[in-house]
Amino acid sequence: MELIGADIVIQSLKAEGVEFVFGYPGGAVLHIYDAFDKQEDVKHILVRHEQGATHAADGYARATGKPGVVLVTSGPGATNAVTGIATAHMDSIPMVVFTGQVPRHLIGNDAFQEVDSVGITRPVVKHNFLVEDVKDIATILKKAFYVATTGRPGPVVVDIPKDITAARCEFNYPAEIKMRSYNPTVKGHIGQIKRAVDLILSAERPMIYTGGGVILGEASPQLTRFAQRLGYPITNTLMGLGAYPANDKQFLGMLGMHGTYEANMAMHQCDVLIAIGARFDDRVTGNLEKFCPDAKIIHIDVDPASISKNVKVDIPIVGQVAQVLDNFNEVLDSKRKTPNTAALEKWWAQIDEWRSQDCLKYDHNSGLVKPQFVIEQLHDITNGDAFVTSDVGQHQMWTAQYYGFNKPRRWINSGGLGTMGFGMPAAMGVQLAYPDETVVCITGEASIQMCIQELSTCKQYGLPIKIICLNNQYMGMVRQWQEFFYEKRYAMSYVDALPDFVALAQSYGHTGIQIDKPADVRAALEDALSRKEELVFLNCFTDKTENVYPMIPAGAGLNEMILV
Repeated sequence: MELIGADIVIQSLKAEGVEFVFGYPGGAVLHIYDAFDKQEDVKHILVRHEQGATHAADGYARATGKPGVVLVTSGPGATNAVTGIATAHMDSIPMVVFTGQVPRHLIGNDAFQEVDSVGITRPVVKHNFLVEDVKDIATILKKAFYVATTGRPGPVVVDIPKDITAARCEFNYPAEIKMRSYNPTVKGHIGQIKRAVDLILSAERPMIYTGGGVILGEASPQLTRFAQRLGYPITNTLMGLGAYPANDKQFLGMLGMHGTYEANMAMHQCDVLIAIGARFDDRVTGNLEKFCPDAKIIHIDVDPASISKNVKVDIPIVGQVAQVLDNFNEVLDSKRKTPNTAALEKWWAQIDEWRSQDCLKYDHNSGLVKPQFVIEQLHDITNGDAFVTSDVGQHQMWTAQYYGFNKPRRWINSGGLGTMGFGMPAAMGVQLAYPDETVVCITGEASIQMCIQELSTCKQYGLPIKIICLNNQYMGMVRQWQEFFYEKRYAMSYVDALPDFVALAQSYGHTGIQIDKPADVRAALEDALSRKEELVFLNCFTDKTENVYPMIPAGAGLNEMILV
């Protein structure tokens, strides 16, 4: 069957089972948009800014495990998408981003809306392609989806010149693809696994440290069995929350810069550290010279480049996390040896002493709305079952600390890049994927304005997300750092010209609710969540002076926390 290149793109998306494409039209991709209009299987979601498209596709991918798909035009369309591509790259999120390009004969001529999309995006993608022949479109698309979703996932950019979308050729979509230069490891080395199990069972102060790789690798059931089989304490990174149920007694909370006292102290004093699907990010390790000084380290990861990149490990294991943990559980079941019960009891007694510090306590009686209280009430009303997106800053950390995630893929946030503006468009992607679920975006008055135009997209497609703006009239995390480390010189952290968010939401055709008093919080949340068909924007004025605790200052170790 002979088709033009634009129709080949659409037919290839159908073959991949793509449900939604998030995008914004422009001259270089008009042939593809015309092809969209001739079919109904692949739905296009028109955003109001290309960054919103990438974040929406990203949120869809994080919530479903399926690749998000984006279509933008050349030049500014492609450059507007770079922040969202980098966001997905830092958090290993599978995405395929199609960028339009000027016709081939104009490439390199500084043509209208021409940029080198391949060159610009190369540092922030897993891979990218420039299509140079219409006959290659189907094969390149197959490769793009394969690369994006296998091994350590990530975004892939496909740059398509306009003249190629008008050229014709026979369409045959490959059933499978093999790439000589790309063969991700799946199975862990059984010898290394047996060595690791022996070390794990010899531990006196063990600690399990898991990251987003557990969620991306669909390994939560295997992790839960592994941890409960051993009875060892476990912590999650910001990206790993929900991989292990937060309400289980073995869970010590999140670790790192704003992690719990008990999680950070247990990390610091452990003698065997089992790192699973985590990359030893600087916000987790603190000062590398002080990190886990007495621990032998086992590291399981699908990406060999991540192992011993930041922290030298003793037993590396490369492979898909779910399969490796299955092997671990099998080896554990076959061993006659069991964990050191006496040492473990002593270790848990120490952990319980750290827990008694109650590091997440806060003042309930100030008369002001405390952001922690808002999130606790949200958790209580939703039974912890909502999909929760966030922007970046204090509100993100409070959500991570106080909304206990018991399931994977419910916590959707920008961890590695820390992208303000992520929350609302990501919530759009989640809501489209799960139209009957409760989707909440927790944001701040600074972050929400980065992509606030997507309120229009939400109106067009009837997306009833709930936006909770914890409005402290500051760039809160910037203000906190200025208070701690810059002698309270609050340079440009005060937001001095805020809109009336309730009226702004209403101007887009949505519902707005204002919260000023602690007594109003629960009723307002219940009201918002009961409006199943409406987007509701809750503008919640919170205590301007509230800080996120605990906090590890830059350059400090995990045992050097500021608690109040």
